[in-house]
Amino acid sequence: MVTLLGVSLLSFLLVHLVPGDPVRIMLGDQATPQAVAHLRRSFGLDRPLPAQYLSYLGGLLHGNLGTSVRTGQPVRTEIGQRLPSTLVLGCTALAFAVTFGVIAGVVAATVRRRVVAALVNGAILLGMAMPTFCVGVLLILLFGSTLHMFPVIDDGSLRALVLPSVALALPAGTYLARLVKGGMLEVLGEDFVRTARAKGATETRVLFNHALRNAILPVVTVLGLQFGALLTGAAVIEIVFSRPGLGSYAVTAIQNRDFPEIQGTVMVVAALFVAINLLVDLLYPLIDPRSAGGGSDNP
Repeated sequence: MVTLLGVSLLSFLLVHLVPGDPVRIMLGDQATPQAVAHLRRSFGLDRPLPAQYLSYLGGLLHGNLGTSVRTGQPVRTEIGQRLPSTLVLGCTALAFAVTFGVIAGVVAATVRRRVVAALVNGAILLGMAMPTFCVGVLLILLFGSTLHMFPVIDDGSLRALVLPSVALALPAGTYLARLVKGGMLEVLGEDFVRTARAKGATETRVLFNHALRNAILPVVTVLGLQFGALLTGAAVIEIVFSRPGLGSYAVTAIQNRDFPEIQGTVMVVAALFVAINLLVDLLYPLIDPRSAGGGSDNP
């Protein structure tokens, strides 16, 4: 709750400190001073900033995110129409990122063939170095325009979700792969792994039931942060792939200096970020072998 209160205050101050008048942007340069004053009074923008913030905070406590200066529609309604698309994209990208990160990390840590290890490590470094929008454009050119395997513009189908999800997942996936690789290299040298092998456990059981279960703990701790990064990175991907989500909505709001839209988007993303991190904290004891009674010494 304290985090959300701080976010609400910070977002409110930032949007009011940035130069520009949303009323002027909406009415245009030819608007009369009377029309500007009337519209500013209608949205409460003529009041002192402390009074505006208290009014905004009171609305938040009742679930009211304000009214868009640009469209005149409730911000909560507009965000509710776009949020599902962004959540689907973010969750799909997170699933791709975790899958790639775990597989690539395990392969990089355990495969002894130099060629395979070099290819995996090269893919991890390349994924970390490439900006998200570049990955999106390359995927469009290769799998959309050249091979025609996937649609490049959102048409509501599952196939249209593949390319933007992969583009969004690549930076997070490569980061998770490095965590898994480092964790696996550390855990494979522990005594309980050598004990499991000495007791006759198969290599597959050693890797996945003992080593990976312990090495994946750092990944779980950063999943909340990575999901937040995916939500913020969705803005670029939604524009590249013409998806009507929360990210493109936020970009439009910033361009038009629509205070309620900007503040509402920030608050929704912050609330999701807090909720996801709380969920990760609740799941961590279930995954930790020490608290789950997994008994890493049992083969």
